[in-house]
Amino acid sequence: MGSLRHASRRQLVLGASAAGLAAALPFKVSAQSAWPSKPIRIVVPFPPGGLTDGLARNYGEFLARKFGATVIVDNKPGAGGTIGIDAVAKAAPDGHTLLISTSGSLWQSRVLYRKLPFNADRELVPIALFPSGALAFAVPDKLSVKTPKEFVELARKQPINLGTYAPASWPHLITDTWNQTLGLNIVAVHYKGEAPMYLDLSTGQIQGAVGSVQGLLPHIQRGAVRPVAMTGLHRSPKLPDVPTFVEQGFDHPVFRLEGWLPMCAPTGTPVAILEQINAAIREAYASPKIREMHQFYGIPTGPTHTLAEAARQWADDSPQWIAMATKLGITLD
Repeated sequence: MGSLRHASRRQLVLGASAAGLAAALPFKVSAQSAWPSKPIRIVVPFPPGGLTDGLARNYGEFLARKFGATVIVDNKPGAGGTIGIDAVAKAAPDGHTLLISTSGSLWQSRVLYRKLPFNADRELVPIALFPSGALAFAVPDKLSVKTPKEFVELARKQPINLGTYAPASWPHLITDTWNQTLGLNIVAVHYKGEAPMYLDLSTGQIQGAVGSVQGLLPHIQRGAVRPVAMTGLHRSPKLPDVPTFVEQGFDHPVFRLEGWLPMCAPTGTPVAILEQINAAIREAYASPKIREMHQFYGIPTGPTHTLAEAARQWADDSPQWIAMATKLGITLD
C-alpha cells in the first residue's frame, strides 16, 4: 500500500493548496519490483510551508501512488539548507533517499562556506529541475513604499533590512547587489525558510522580503503586505499587475535570472531507478491535479524532461549563479 507520511508520522496537508491531501492515504499496491523495497524519503532542507516543501508533498504523493510505496517528506532545515543536502549526499545510493532543494543552497553554497561537508557536483545527480517561477519582492503594507526604487531610496535615508529564505538565495544576492552597486547598507536577515520570513514581514519586523508567490498570497489577501516587483523576465500569473524588476529599470543580471528547485539523488543511484523517478515526475506534471498545484503556486511551466536535460540545465545555469555569488564576495564562515 502506497502512502505519503512525515518522518514524525503526524498527518500533513500537501502543499496547502486546493489539491491538498492527508499525509497518509490508502493506495492500490502496484506490482512488486526490486525498487522500491522500503519507504522513499524526500528530504527538504527547509521548514514546512515553502515552495520546496509543497513540491515535495504533491509530487511525493504521486510517487507513492505510482510505485505503491510509502513516501516520507523529511524537513531538515538549518545552515542555509546544507544540513539536509549533506544528509542526502551521504545516503545510500539506492533510490530510497531523494532531495528537493533550491539552486542557491546547492550551487552558491560552495562560495559561501570554505568547509562545505558535501560537493554537490560529485555527490548528487539531478533527476529533474523544477522552475521556481517568478519570486515576489514585497514590503509591509504599513511601509510607504510602492516600488523597489522607493525601497532603495528609503535605504539611503535610514537603516533597513531585507529577509531571505536562506544564505546565497535570490534575495541574498539582490541585497548584496544593491549594496555593492548603489553604495547601500541593507542588512540581509536569513531565515530557515519562507514561512517565518513572511510572518516577520507581515508584522513589520523586516522592511522587505523576496520569496514564492504561494507563500506570500495569504499575507496579501489579509492586507498585511504589498508586492512591488517580480524577479525574472515574466510576471507571475498569480500577480499579473505586479511588474518585474526589469520592467522597472533594474537591469543587473541578478534580476533577470530564472531560478530552479532541483530534485536529486546520491551519486551512484542506478540509472534505471533515476529514469523511473524522472518518468514519474513527468507523468505527474501531466496530471490535472499537479497542473493545478503549479497554477496555485503561480508557476506556468513544468520540470525539465529527461535526465540528460536536467544534467544539461544544471551544467548551464550553475556556473552563472556561482559566478554571481563569487563576484559579490558573499561568505558566511
